[in-house]
Amino acid sequence: MQALKETTFRFPNQTDFYSGKVRDIYFFGDKMAMIASDRISAFDVILPEAIPYKGQVLNQIAAKNLLATKDICPNWLLSTPDPNVTIGLQCQAFPVEMVIRGYLAGHAWREYQSGKRNLCGVELPEGLKENDRLPNPIITPTTKAHEGHDEDISKEEILSQHLVSKEDYELLEKYTFELFARGTELALDKGLILVDTKYEFGKRDGIIHLIDEIHTPDSSRYFYEEGYEERQMKGEKQKQLSKEFVRQWLIDNSFQGKEGQKIPQMTESVVKLISDRYLELYEKVTGEPFVKQDYEDIEIRIRESIINSLN
Repeated sequence: MQALKETTFRFPNQTDFYSGKVRDIYFFGDKMAMIASDRISAFDVILPEAIPYKGQVLNQIAAKNLLATKDICPNWLLSTPDPNVTIGLQCQAFPVEMVIRGYLAGHAWREYQSGKRNLCGVELPEGLKENDRLPNPIITPTTKAHEGHDEDISKEEILSQHLVSKEDYELLEKYTFELFARGTELALDKGLILVDTKYEFGKRDGIIHLIDEIHTPDSSRYFYEEGYEERQMKGEKQKQLSKEFVRQWLIDNSFQGKEGQKIPQMTESVVKLISDRYLELYEKVTGEPFVKQDYEDIEIRIRESIINSLN
């Protein structure tokens, strides 16, 4: 199966390059070109096989949601000249990610199940079950790690370590709650529940901007609204659209990113299953049919789209 695993361009006037877990970023002074590859990561480890169309799904969902939330706060988006490419403003990123949760799922549930009742400085009530709705959405920030694992951190620790100023952090909180509220509305319009998500912010000319992706399957978790209450009452697993099923497949195959663990073999059928789930999420979240890009000459197409956009 064809997929875009990495790019190694060298552009005229390029000032820097950074390859992340999923994205290849090319810098051009105060602008940047972000290429969403088909790489996939879980437990902060890049998995060996790329997932066809995953980059296109992430890039196009992120672009739609950046446009749908630009009235809430400024964001970095300038244009999307290719299914896998976003051109945007370079911002100085804050060293924390703003994770917000409306339900007890994923990492938060695993922490709760282990006995913890304080998550990033937020006290959680007793007696909650997996995937229960929380009394109110809570922000559980993490540090941003270029390598290795992101770590949970509280607001108090962020301020005491001077990672973010009090004034800036309060605005990040405000934006995070408002963006989550908008994301929740957009999801409900499509019959989905936005369970949790993360937002990244940066500063440019003294102004805070929303950066990176927003409300994608890599940064967010969705449940199907229909049948949620019934499944919860019966103690059944929720029907969800997110990357959690990839994490669960890895857990079932004895891998959680810990030292000494071996990544299980990703067969062609597993890769196709993951790809199909990403396409399903795209169509459910956007309400639009997914148009598969052509992988023939994809690197030539991407390179030309970036050059033409910056000229």
